[in-house]
Amino acid sequence: MSVWELVVIGGGPAGLSAACAAARRGVRTLVVERAVHPRYKTCGGGLIGTSLAALAGRIEVPAHDQVDRATFTLDGRIRFTRRHRSGPLVTMVRREEFDDRLRVAAVAAGAEVRERVTVRSLEQEPDVVRLRLADGAPIVARTAIGADGSSGVSARHVGVRHRQVDLGLEVELPVSAPEQARWRHRVLLDWGPLPGSYAWVFPKGDRLTVGVIAGRGEGERTRAYLRRFVDRLGLADVPPTHDTGHLTRCRADDAPLRRGRVLVAGDAAGLLEPWSREGISFALRSGELAGEAVAAGDLAGYERAVAYRLLPSMRAGFQLLDGFSHRPEIFHALLATPAGWRAFVRFCQGRADFAGLLAPLPARAALALTRRLSRRKEGPPVNASGRAGVPS
Repeated sequence: MSVWELVVIGGGPAGLSAACAAARRGVRTLVVERAVHPRYKTCGGGLIGTSLAALAGRIEVPAHDQVDRATFTLDGRIRFTRRHRSGPLVTMVRREEFDDRLRVAAVAAGAEVRERVTVRSLEQEPDVVRLRLADGAPIVARTAIGADGSSGVSARHVGVRHRQVDLGLEVELPVSAPEQARWRHRVLLDWGPLPGSYAWVFPKGDRLTVGVIAGRGEGERTRAYLRRFVDRLGLADVPPTHDTGHLTRCRADDAPLRRGRVLVAGDAAGLLEPWSREGISFALRSGELAGEAVAAGDLAGYERAVAYRLLPSMRAGFQLLDGFSHRPEIFHALLATPAGWRAFVRFCQGRADFAGLLAPLPARAALALTRRLSRRKEGPPVNASGRAGVPS
């Protein structure tokens, strides 16, 4: 039986980035994907500057809009719009086109891609990894990279644990020419009524991607939020071309990224930004780091690289989410200030991550103030007798 040097499970941004990085360094690489490209994927499809930098020299991004304006609302209220005149904030793509471009790039780098292939299990031996497919056939590789999502076989095999799980709901709405003109070059972000929730409108030519996200366990309230949001937009009568949902999962800080010869990247590793739930930049970067580590023969180097380059931003994101969940009105007010808008622009354009944005003293002070106000809003702790005071 032929033994591949590397098998990548999953043909999304993480898997195809890993395959491209490894194949162009001479690693004999196979990608297995259960779907067929181009395929629809539930995703906002907004590329921040960090993603664009990771893609430089690899693909021509199939952009359907470049956003330079952002409208913010607080559960439909206190609306304001800001515009950045020096370059776009976010580039909008349709995932079926974007992922297919990445597939073409991986093949051009020398990787082989097989579609309609489902991996059921992984088994490790001292020198190889055996992948058991749905049809019973095996694939054997020296190393495997799992990029098959947070609920895929790779994450289970490696033992990835999650600190945060959210439910995202999304509709794709075909819109008329006047509606397209209304939203061209502009996104809407609404800070929602559920803790840590928000909604978005992303323009993509003749369609709008409209969605909400909130913590798992609030399914009906999250669906009600989406219905109210679409109704406020005046789009309740537009039949969606897609109406989907999915869970996003952020890894626990000490969750493994590797088990023996199997690495996980992207969603399979629980790598995404906890506050915005932005995952494409983490998928592109972690996939490339994994592919480079395989090519270098240093699998432990992948863990070190992720710890250094990606995890600090995730830790900062958890801090932001904690404050935002308790007092979204403070975040809304801060974004209306010149300093808050500049920070938002820097993040969108990839000139700073959240770890960098929280490093200055004023940012740390603002976050600390949010926490204090949150505790004051919640009131003093309640003891077992139901009276305020020190818990018993």
